[in-house]
Amino acid sequence: MMLSSNFWYYVIMVVVILHVVVGFGYLFYKLSPKKSDKQKKEKSEENKDN
Repeated sequence: MMLSSNFWYYVIMVVVILHVVVGFGYLFYKLSPKKSDKQKKEKSEENKDN
């Protein structure tokens, strides 16, 4: 009986940990500056200088 209980405990813990890791990875992906954003920023800075 205890073996079955431990199995489900570990399965749930692995799912929760993976969920958190994937969530943080997605946040870093969404918050990281894109190449197009860098190019737009550089163009706007060039226009300010002129």
